[in-house]
Amino acid sequence: MRRFDFVVTCVCCALLGYFGWHAYKGPRGFAHRDKLEVKVAVLKDKFDALLAEREKLEGKVSLLRPESIDPDLLDELARGNLELAKPTDVVAFTSRQISE
Repeated sequence: MRRFDFVVTCVCCALLGYFGWHAYKGPRGFAHRDKLEVKVAVLKDKFDALLAEREKLEGKVSLLRPESIDPDLLDELARGNLELAKPTDVVAFTSRQISE
């Protein structure tokens, strides 16, 4: 009977050691969790930046809605996109940066 108890105790200790090692050093262990927390923080910052940009663009789009068109913004966008100017306008050429 004592031999059986010793074998069961050894197997349980081996399993405990196996799972403990994997919790500490395994592919889903503490180091992996720390990397995921850093990744989550980076993605949250990126999300916040995109959310701010979206709110800015939504504000600009709301000015172009048919029920509340801002004439100055419409004129600015039309001239910029069509590259047209009145004969009395002064035009200053600048280099355009393409943003992705």
